[in-house]
Amino acid sequence: MELFLLFTGLFGLWLGTELTIHGAVAVAERLGVPEFIVGLTVLSIGSDLPELAIAVDAAIWNLHAGEASDVVVGSALGSCLGQIGFVLGITGLIGFLVLPKKVVYQQGSVLLGSLVLLAIFGYDGQVTRLEGAVLVAVYVVYLLFIFVDVMTLGENDGNEADRGLAVSLAYLVVGLVIVIVGAEVTVSSAVSVATALNVEQSFVAIVIIGLGSSLPELSISLAAMMKQRATLSVGNLIGSNIFDTLMPVGVAALIAGLQFEGNMWREELPILFVLTSVVLFFFIRKAGIQKFEAIIILGFYVVYVTTEFVGAF
Repeated sequence: MELFLLFTGLFGLWLGTELTIHGAVAVAERLGVPEFIVGLTVLSIGSDLPELAIAVDAAIWNLHAGEASDVVVGSALGSCLGQIGFVLGITGLIGFLVLPKKVVYQQGSVLLGSLVLLAIFGYDGQVTRLEGAVLVAVYVVYLLFIFVDVMTLGENDGNEADRGLAVSLAYLVVGLVIVIVGAEVTVSSAVSVATALNVEQSFVAIVIIGLGSSLPELSISLAAMMKQRATLSVGNLIGSNIFDTLMPVGVAALIAGLQFEGNMWREELPILFVLTSVVLFFFIRKAGIQKFEAIIILGFYVVYVTTEFVGAF
């Protein structure tokens, strides 16, 4: 029953996110936001609502004498691994993923720097409220730089824009409600499943929740590739990993403080750092991800998940 609830919660997260993204993209298009920025910000934030909702809900559990820190950190790192390994690998098998080298250096530096910052804060086995505030602040500053540097505003017909915005906001509200409910079901059932199977919460969070909450990114990236919008797809994945590295852990720590399990610090973080570095190297060396590189990335992720599965059971 708990396993059924877990998958029901993940489905709710996916459905709510799809509705939310639909509304968010409609707003962005009416404001004339460039395609790569839509992927890097609007789509990445929208598709990462499951991770953020799970983090907030788990932090509330912590406030009430529960212990769900592993769910927060594990789902954030698992989602990053799922996006940079599974989603990017699958997408690369379908089409050629490209990015200008300048963008790779800029966004890649932010992504790797975020991982280093998280590693520094988690070194002592916990992320304090102050450290959580720093993680959130770094992401906010990052967004401000993006919008100041790149964003352009389009012109719209006022009445048509108002009507469109009203419909889009309705999608946003309904989607957010579903995401919140789905997060509650997912967190509570994940803890129960871990207990029933006698496996660590971190395994359930990293593999099941992490991969499950990456479904919106997979859906968005595949749809973007089908429409021959590779920059939208890659922007979504890079933006999502920056968001997941900073915001879920940062917000949850800001609410209640978090424990950072030593195994995740010694294993998941280094693996994520290495895989991210490999992906960025491919973008710089060959100006993109082709099928051969995609197979390497996907194989890396499959080996990692298989190792985690064998180790858990």
